[in-house]
Amino acid sequence: MTAAALTAHGLGHAYGDVVALHHLDLEVPPGRIGLVGANGAGKTTLIKVLLGILTPTVGNVQVLGADPAEDLITVRSRIGYMPEGECLPKDQTAADFVSYAAELAGVPPHESRQRASDILTMVGLHEERFRYLGDFSTGMKQRAMLAQAIVHDPEMVFLDEPTAGLDPSGREEMLDLISRLGGFGINVLVSSHVLPDIERTCDWVVMLDGGQVLRNGPLSGLTETGVVELEVVDGAETVAAELRRMGAQVETSGETVTITTTSGDPFVAARDALAATGVPLRRLGARSTTLEDIFLGEAPGDE
Repeated sequence: MTAAALTAHGLGHAYGDVVALHHLDLEVPPGRIGLVGANGAGKTTLIKVLLGILTPTVGNVQVLGADPAEDLITVRSRIGYMPEGECLPKDQTAADFVSYAAELAGVPPHESRQRASDILTMVGLHEERFRYLGDFSTGMKQRAMLAQAIVHDPEMVFLDEPTAGLDPSGREEMLDLISRLGGFGINVLVSSHVLPDIERTCDWVVMLDGGQVLRNGPLSGLTETGVVELEVVDGAETVAAELRRMGAQVETSGETVTITTTSGDPFVAARDALAATGVPLRRLGARSTTLEDIFLGEAPGDE
């Protein structure tokens, strides 16, 4: 059985009288993980606890099987971190900064320069590697921060709001880079309040609200509804009548028929109804919901 990438048992953290995390219990498998929730939901606090920057008020966590409160050096050596917001030295070149980050993570000095060049090329900054970071655009700065987070070849990387401040083109480029990280064997935790970004890049979702866990599970399991839609050519009511005769519950809207309940496989029912009626099919597929729908439907006070 594959060991969990992240676990939390009764985890809580408070800033004085303000409770940011409320007794979280989590077990998250390796892969690309989305940490989602509105601003103030507790995402950044959880990341800081996982990094060992903050100590839990109660409970404990493990990152790749190690507890940062007890074995911080082991945890830090195996992970990378891309923080939210600009935090780059303006008077350093990208090559110098990323090379220095590699050395801080334990890469030998004679290897760090080449490693920095390779990673900057991977994130699309090869031509700009000798420019000062202070002259970079927002998108270039985000890619430089991603480069420093992965230059030491970590087993896992934490990305806190990696698309913040990016224009549509820069956002697409960053999401493509995040999607590629899994191919290099790097586990990824993406923290974001932009739910479509999580749907685009992740296969597991931890959803927080008010410091509590709303959902924790695979993305496919969260967004699948079990509802099938078929769009036909001039015959929706005929197909719907056949489906009802077969025992299915359906709804119609224009030329779209929605199968909400059936005793068997809804795709088989749709196939048989189309064959029996001879009505031409234009489109057939499963209806899915979005993370935004799930969040708005489950967040306290959003009834």
